[in-house]
Amino acid sequence: MTDYHDRVVVVTGGTGALGCAVVEALLARGASCVVPYRGDGVAARFPFKDRVKLVGPVDLSDERDVARVYDGAGALWASIHLAGGFAMTSIADTKKADILRMFEMNLVTCHLCCAAAVRAFRRGDQGGRIVNVAARPALEPRLAAGMAAYGASKAAVAALTEALAEEVASNGILVNAVAPSIIDTPANRAAMPMAKHEQWPKVDEIAATIVFLASPENRVTRGAIVPVYGKS
Repeated sequence: MTDYHDRVVVVTGGTGALGCAVVEALLARGASCVVPYRGDGVAARFPFKDRVKLVGPVDLSDERDVARVYDGAGALWASIHLAGGFAMTSIADTKKADILRMFEMNLVTCHLCCAAAVRAFRRGDQGGRIVNVAARPALEPRLAAGMAAYGASKAAVAALTEALAEEVASNGILVNAVAPSIIDTPANRAAMPMAKHEQWPKVDEIAATIVFLASPENRVTRGAIVPVYGKS
């Protein structure tokens, strides 16, 4: 089991289905987690609210809010960026506002948090780890048919990951991303009741990959967009 004792980890999107699995895995390994949240109701329902440092309400597309999260995090070891959004809209029905919303929710939030994390790592001068979340359509664009704005925004996250990994490697900062297919969550099951749910990757399985990539045990992997597809 990877060891996170005395390691501070920021987990954006930590109150979601995948986020809860990641936070639970980190806590089990001794990490100190900082979890930004958007709404008070979400924070109140968060099962680990008494075991993490919750910061919020926070808008991760706002530079000042992002700075507040990272400036108060302490000696940062890793930053895991799960926050994002999804919309399925045909190209003919997609408005400019829809495109901008996808890019703000997925690329802008990720970019701002990556930048803040890099600044925090450089203050500590001990290197660090970043893990982003792309998506299968980012690697296989034809799968983004009917949701092109979403697919393009996640492809941008993948490109950001690869570029940043090269930029900061000499600082001992390893940057990677995972690219899930459809994740087995209650919301996705409700949206696709006839799908083969047993083939979807489970949140704890994806969390295990994320936790390794963000760990001290990962000494050499950088610039990877790791497919986490399960059997789907």
